[in-house]
Amino acid sequence: MNIVIVDDTQINVTLMQALVNRIEGCKPVCFTDSAAGLDWCLLNQPDIVIVDYMMPAPDGIEFIQRFRAASGTAEVPVLMVTADHEKDVRYRALESGANDFLTKPVDRIEFTSRVKNMLALRRSHLALTDRAALLADEVHKATAEIREREREAVFRLARAAEFRDPETGAHIQRMAHYSQLIARGRGLDEAQQKLILEAAPMHDVGKLGTPDMILLKPGKLTSEEFAVMKQHATIGWEILRDSSAPTLKVAAEIAYTHHEKFDGCGYPRGLAGEQIPLFGRIVAIADVFDALTSTRPYKPAWEFDQAWEFIAAGRGTHFDPRCADAFLANRDDVTAIRERFRDPDEVRT
Repeated sequence: MNIVIVDDTQINVTLMQALVNRIEGCKPVCFTDSAAGLDWCLLNQPDIVIVDYMMPAPDGIEFIQRFRAASGTAEVPVLMVTADHEKDVRYRALESGANDFLTKPVDRIEFTSRVKNMLALRRSHLALTDRAALLADEVHKATAEIREREREAVFRLARAAEFRDPETGAHIQRMAHYSQLIARGRGLDEAQQKLILEAAPMHDVGKLGTPDMILLKPGKLTSEEFAVMKQHATIGWEILRDSSAPTLKVAAEIAYTHHEKFDGCGYPRGLAGEQIPLFGRIVAIADVFDALTSTRPYKPAWEFDQAWEFIAAGRGTHFDPRCADAFLANRDDVTAIRERFRDPDEVRT
């Protein structure tokens, strides 16, 4: 424990240094220059500060005031050395942040007892601080485990939908990373970017409730069949909406809104503009672009440039223009994501 002694009289410093050396586990750090002692205390970590009142500037009161003004010093015990009759000084010292006093001439027994008492307080505070840090670490670990279980639930539900859908796992990866890219372009923080990356794969989980004869039909759907297909947005929301998990709550919002269009012509509710939640507006672009550039039972894949122009042409009608611009401003990143997550048939080829 670092016991800092600040007194401009060398004989007093020598006496207190000798007394501190007798206390087990303590190291005296001594100064006869109060400014030098204050600098050391502000740059290091004292465990107790013993400071005389009558010194050249800064005197003991100013020393305590400047020490207490620094961050992380509130719990460090401070003992002030004063004459027995200086009650006014003591009152000012207490107001400035002193914890206890020693009177001149310093009594060895009193000095040792008061320092040991302050050491017990200091050790208790350090133990509580360590305990708080340990508890915070345990909470962080427990929270991480919960988040991991949430991610597993998302992954398994997305996989379940994938087994029934002609869309591939690579599509889910691509559109999720496109969504994260757009979120970054819109200025969302890293936590929000990560959230949309984890939640976006759930966008079509409602297709679990779509009949195979419609979901896997190789040709164009009739109007009646398309009406049934559109129900997957509402079904996805119904599956996910009552979850208390943040990721699944966002996934419910995305499932419900990623087929809405900026001009109000989308489904299932015909929302327009910023009535559509931001994550829904973002995923709409990511999902459409990847669907266009992927092969489906009912269509061949579009060329990259053709799909790119479709997104640009849909600014302000199908797509939120600001989200579209965030996507279109990152062609190299989009290309890199597309190359990184290729469909199995493309990889084999």
